[in-house]
Amino acid sequence: MKKTLHPRFTHSVATLALATGLATGAQAGTLSIGHTTWVGYGTLYLARDLGYFKEQGLDLQLTTMEESSMYMAAQASGQLSGSASTIDEILKYRPQFCFKAVAALDDSFGGDGVLVGKEVTSLKQLKGQQVAVNEGSVSQFWLSYLLKRNDMQMSDLDIQNMTADDAATAFIAGRVPAAVTWEPHLSMVRQKGQGKVLVDSTQTPGVIVDVVALNCEVIEQQPEDVKALVNGLYRAVQYTKEHPQEAYAIMAKGVGGYLADPLEMANAAKGVRFYDQAMSEQLLGSADQAGEIKGVIRLANETWSALQGKRFEVRYDELVDSRFVTP
Repeated sequence: MKKTLHPRFTHSVATLALATGLATGAQAGTLSIGHTTWVGYGTLYLARDLGYFKEQGLDLQLTTMEESSMYMAAQASGQLSGSASTIDEILKYRPQFCFKAVAALDDSFGGDGVLVGKEVTSLKQLKGQQVAVNEGSVSQFWLSYLLKRNDMQMSDLDIQNMTADDAATAFIAGRVPAAVTWEPHLSMVRQKGQGKVLVDSTQTPGVIVDVVALNCEVIEQQPEDVKALVNGLYRAVQYTKEHPQEAYAIMAKGVGGYLADPLEMANAAKGVRFYDQAMSEQLLGSADQAGEIKGVIRLANETWSALQGKRFEVRYDELVDSRFVTP
């Protein structure tokens, strides 16, 4: 799935401000969100470009940063109101500053996968072998989850640290026998028959989940803007259901990068589930009851504590604000 290099929370705020040209401080009627290039963030652009946010008095500013450490540093310094990212990714930064997930965007539903040779039929056959994966990223988080389900752990593998794109390239070139990556590499391997996808995220729904997380100060000072954001996203998801071809064309123009072609955007969208209101309520919960994301938070705490050698104990109520899920 997505797009992040090994996270380091060391970028200079001054450098970020110069590099991105972002405005500092919260401003009523405006929200600024950083994100990487990923199909699941397409509804943010769709709602913006269809005018759904503007109709409610919200100016949504979107900035692409291909490293989670960069947009989280910008968010921590107030250069950004928030970020769009996976829940496991942002959890690692929650002990450092206050932010909460206010909206669900999508989950990976086939967009992430493990590439192996045609002769491999189970993860257990990879024991002792090289596996290319981006350490510290959602790919490693997901791989750890898969291994645990198979009574394995990361130490059972010979991990080769590289980005998901490089991992796919190394696998296709025959330099590693297995790789954790995302689309469009999974489809490419399937089409060319250069190995196979052993497991993909259709088998782990609700584990790799993208959310919009806003700084706590922004949430408290701009509740009407947060409501406008969530309502606009719901409308965008509905529009996508009713007018998929038009929706993907608009998303492609906004997200850009490797998804700039509407056909690529449409193909990538097959590997995610965009969250409508009902799905969002089930995931994020309500004031009376925690949602299913509580399980993902518990899993992320356990996984990153084991992988990074330090204790993560982020609570549901520290990471999620479900007040805006129901209009």
